[in-house]
Amino acid sequence: MALIEQSGGIEGFVEFMQKRLGLVKSARSALILSYIIGLAIFIESSITSLIAGAVGRGFVKEYKIPAAKLAFVCDSTAAPVSSLIILNGWGALLLGLIATQIQSGVIEGDAITILLESIAFNFYAMVALIVTFVAVWFKIDIGAMREAKYINIETTKEQHIEKKIQSMYFMIVPIALMVILVFVYLYISGDGNLLKGNGSSAIFYTVLTTLVFMFFYYILKRNMTYKTWSISAFKGAVKLFPIAIILLFSFAIGEVTSELKTGEYLASLAQESLNVYLLASVVFILSSLISFSTGTSWGTFSIMIPIAVPMAVALDANIALVLGAAISGGIFGDHSSPISDTTIISSMASDCDVVEHVNTQLPYTLISAAIALLLFFLASVFFS
Repeated sequence: MALIEQSGGIEGFVEFMQKRLGLVKSARSALILSYIIGLAIFIESSITSLIAGAVGRGFVKEYKIPAAKLAFVCDSTAAPVSSLIILNGWGALLLGLIATQIQSGVIEGDAITILLESIAFNFYAMVALIVTFVAVWFKIDIGAMREAKYINIETTKEQHIEKKIQSMYFMIVPIALMVILVFVYLYISGDGNLLKGNGSSAIFYTVLTTLVFMFFYYILKRNMTYKTWSISAFKGAVKLFPIAIILLFSFAIGEVTSELKTGEYLASLAQESLNVYLLASVVFILSSLISFSTGTSWGTFSIMIPIAVPMAVALDANIALVLGAAISGGIFGDHSSPISDTTIISSMASDCDVVEHVNTQLPYTLISAAIALLLFFLASVFFS
């Protein structure tokens, strides 16, 4: 991101979108552009936040957009989209968890078919995307978002090296390469199977390869010198350091919570007095509590799916509906928790304070969760 900003790629993209295409003419259209980009890039939630943030930041100063609003859009199109379009590591994890339940004899059927059916009941992700679009399009500011203001951050000292060329290709080419490389490395790490690829390794090698490419690309195009590239890359890394420390501690908290068996304990409390019409709603609430307290959706899936599926079988409930509830609850926490990686990365990508981002976003996520909870109850009545 730091290299793309220094290259002049963002300015070139902004000029192209404003003057040549005329698509971005206001703060609303700028945020909608980031929203659309977030929908289109579903390979990994962190990459979604970073790219949507990189594009949106090009319009922040022009239209005086509060960083909190951009962070809200980046975060809302990260985990929700990744959990709905499952051609990524999210799909691989969920497929593995469902396959385990089939192999253990708890349920029968094809893992891919069951996963696709459960995605249709991923109500929180769907509602969150709709709520975000409506809030941006109709400029609906509620709660702390009403107080969010644009802050002009002086960056003259950071950009001490004059940019010779401003072209949108300095932004588009590295981002396009990054998107393509994720699939390539997923394919390689999965021995020819995208769904079995290692998501973390794929992202790491993708970013590393893209950085090397940008070094030769910018220098050969005479957009940067070696010194400029080095300084910009180092400053970008320095900005990331506090975020890395926060993530380190958040992962530690999540691991401790998992070792304490918090999820299993909460599930055991609810298991004794459930009926089929309340099962999906209770699973959603439990998953939401676990994911919010641990900051991880993947950890929540790993805890709740092995618990929720046997409960659904015992009560003769709709398996796909209960799975959708577990997935939705995991997404809520990933979207809302102050120790979630996507929450922290969305804040960083938008130059927004993490606490401000959580406070301004929470009212919208709670509204989405309330609507999803109602939908789970109604779906239980019709599909159980």
